[in-house]
Amino acid sequence: MKSVLLSILLASVAGLPLGCSREAAASRAAKPPPPVPVTVARVETRPVDRTLAIVGTLHAKDSATVSAEVEGRVERTLVEFGDRVTAGQELAWIDTDSHAARAHQAEARVEQAKALAHGAELELRRQQELRRNGVAAPADLDGAEAQSDQARAALKAAEATLAVARLDLERSRIRAPFDAAVADRIASVGDFVRPGSPLFRVVNDGVLKFIAQAPEGFGPQVVRDLPVVFSVDAHPGRRFEGRVFLVSPQVNLSTRMFDFGALVPNADRLLKAGTFARGELVLERAVPTRVVPVGAVLSSSGVSRVFVVDGSAARARVVKTGRVLGEALEILSGVSEGQTVVVTGHGKLADGMAVEVRP
Repeated sequence: MKSVLLSILLASVAGLPLGCSREAAASRAAKPPPPVPVTVARVETRPVDRTLAIVGTLHAKDSATVSAEVEGRVERTLVEFGDRVTAGQELAWIDTDSHAARAHQAEARVEQAKALAHGAELELRRQQELRRNGVAAPADLDGAEAQSDQARAALKAAEATLAVARLDLERSRIRAPFDAAVADRIASVGDFVRPGSPLFRVVNDGVLKFIAQAPEGFGPQVVRDLPVVFSVDAHPGRRFEGRVFLVSPQVNLSTRMFDFGALVPNADRLLKAGTFARGELVLERAVPTRVVPVGAVLSSSGVSRVFVVDGSAARARVVKTGRVLGEALEILSGVSEGQTVVVTGHGKLADGMAVEVRP
């Protein structure tokens, strides 16, 4: 009884009826929090290339060590380190004057052998005619035939010697095997060289090979003619392109990767062999891809989620993300095209909370 009287007294002192006080407290307890202001964006589908990130090294498509094919002293070198040459261009001479003299000597011996062979042929015909008339002895005819055979054999030997001499003369002039740049001049004037001695190292930098690796799981997808896009540190912001031209038939047992190579045109010689490059192998062009702004995705403890606006409330959705595409993020699952997701303000949200969309 005393507690009831005390409650009445307190209510009177406050100037409020007891029933009104209870209704006010209940009203304050049931009042929902104000909507959270947010900005939103729609889930879009964009055409995006499906790619594989790669790194690798640029190599010259063709390189060769040009060696001597004849013995002798280097008479002249006609190119230097860094010079560009065309296929067949002369690079150096090796004892060319001596080889030219030997060729002339061989030509003279051929002419001499031709004259002897012609004389032997005339003598043989004369002996044959005499034999038909019964004047010449059989031994004379046999001797003429043997002399003619020997003269013809000597002529063939002289012609063979001339062919070798001309070949040596040609080989004494060292020529470029293909269009290339001289990477190194090894021999100098005065050096005595033998067949096989290295003289120059040349590289074809008009076309380069970009050698990279791909995981074994991409084996069926990496095929010839796929485009490769890459960049190098020497030309920041510039993209270069090539096409796959070879794929290794085996996987490295240590790395579980396999090599592939792309041919890269380099007509302006901006790229250098040996350069490190990073880029992408384009597996498929313009694949429809769902994306949301990067800021729309919250990640915590390995779980990614977004808030989807449903009417005036925000609903949390767990999503599976893919590649970062500039300011957008690929969404593999969890939301559909056309849905509205919260971009800013989601740090204060919980599932089911009311939101106020602001422009």
